[in-house]
Amino acid sequence: MRFARALDALCAISFLSITVPSHAAELRGVTATATEIRIGQTMPYSGPVSAFGALGKGEVGYFKMLNEKGGINGRKVNLISLDDSYAPPKSVEQTRRLVESDEVALIFSSIGTAHNTAIAKYLQSKNVPQLFIGSGASKFADITQYPQATMGVQAPFRYEARLYARYALAKNPNAKFAVISQNDDYGRDYLAGLKDVLGEKYDSVVTNATYEIQDPTIDSQIVKLKASGADVFVIAATPKFAAQAIRKSFEIGWRPMTFLSNVAVWISTVMEPAGLEAGTGILSTAYVKDPDDPAWKDDAGVKGWREFMTKYVPEADQHDTNYVNAYNSAMALEAVLKACGDDLSTENILKQAFAIRDLELPMLLPGIRVNTGTTDHVPVDQMQFMRFNGKSWERFGELQTGN
Repeated sequence: MRFARALDALCAISFLSITVPSHAAELRGVTATATEIRIGQTMPYSGPVSAFGALGKGEVGYFKMLNEKGGINGRKVNLISLDDSYAPPKSVEQTRRLVESDEVALIFSSIGTAHNTAIAKYLQSKNVPQLFIGSGASKFADITQYPQATMGVQAPFRYEARLYARYALAKNPNAKFAVISQNDDYGRDYLAGLKDVLGEKYDSVVTNATYEIQDPTIDSQIVKLKASGADVFVIAATPKFAAQAIRKSFEIGWRPMTFLSNVAVWISTVMEPAGLEAGTGILSTAYVKDPDDPAWKDDAGVKGWREFMTKYVPEADQHDTNYVNAYNSAMALEAVLKACGDDLSTENILKQAFAIRDLELPMLLPGIRVNTGTTDHVPVDQMQFMRFNGKSWERFGELQTGN
């Protein structure tokens, strides 16, 4: 699992020319002609987490492939992907451009919890769907706050944290927890998940330290957490800080049961920089197939994914599972748009997005299916535990849900 190279700043990726439609649908938030469906997103192609831009690159590649095969119901999909540098104000600026200048039918897979929060009310006011969000924050499942949004094709952070708490307590009912978390809704979702399980004990058994995305290092926070006497360590961090947390805890001789956020399980950008020995034994969760796992060597889904990557994203590193997530998300949106037929009104797009039934995606783990409903905006809620063996991640146990 390695990240792809970041793209140039302020790039707009589109494989179709952007033209003013000859007869767009009348409802605001819909731009569909007889030949084109226009959709948009923001991605961190520059800035502190530019490696996550791989998601956008993969999705653009997917729709290029789809368009070469004839598109969806006879229409080409024009995905306009803009850089927001992982800065919420810029996410708002670029999203306004997508809606008001490019007249996209929907916003798809934009990355970031704070970023999707920042644009949500604006999109609701403009009647523009916000689909398959690039965040695992459980707040986006709240249909009272986000009636036109659906979470991404990934397990929610809060559910993930609940599984970690349950696992740790099964091993040691008196466990004390230390958490390093990003100081935003992403990090707070892990704390909420722990509190869901620990209940009234939470304040007495959890020590939390936070970091800002601009911080150069988190060494002092890790030293503080070790001093708490905790025997369980939860790393709710993006890749750069996850690597620092693993390395520093190893250097100071702290060996608690450690859980790593599944957004930071990459080998080349987390485990190798941290030191493979330092990461041995760390636990996390998976919901997608890891192309590097020998278990999938002859799997038809993985073979299809590799063929897609080789042809449509040839410059990408196929060890980077962000491209797996891109494949899944784009395939889910394809299913929604196909179900819309010729009715690409906002109303029908949302109707189909919230009526997915047992959709099987070839790069999800066997047994995991995508389901949504009018009161269920969480497409995926199952995960499987995995442990780092010093070289790769090994899955174990049955599928579990944190809902």
